[in-house]
Amino acid sequence: MKLPLEFYAIAKSAPGVQSVWTIESSNHLAQCAIPPEFNGPGGGLSPEDLFVQALTNCFVATFKVYAENSKLVFDDIGIESRLSVDLNENKKTVMKSCHFNIKIKNSNNTDKAKTLIQKAFQSGFILNSVNTQL
Repeated sequence: MKLPLEFYAIAKSAPGVQSVWTIESSNHLAQCAIPPEFNGPGGGLSPEDLFVQALTNCFVATFKVYAENSKLVFDDIGIESRLSVDLNENKKTVMKSCHFNIKIKNSNNTDKAKTLIQKAFQSGFILNSVNTQL
């Protein structure tokens, strides 16, 4: 892998907090909206949704690379993630913490799977780029 790598996104929106907008990245288009919790209309992915998806996706991708390289066999990995938005010590609203409930089905080596879970958390690019407690 040659660094730096660059990734792009394109967003387009009409004015107003009640309008839904689109965002595109790698030829994948998604509808986005401010969530009702922030007085928006909902009905699309919020920045908070995309943030928790990025953290979860980073974990899955990193774990899969380590699992394949270490010959860990499993039927599937399932993750339920919960992002907590709260105030930090400076009273700023932040992505405070993200809890991952990880289930690996039919692993051929439970101890290796646990080790690779820890390794994925320690080395995931996006996981290590945020101040969110994991």
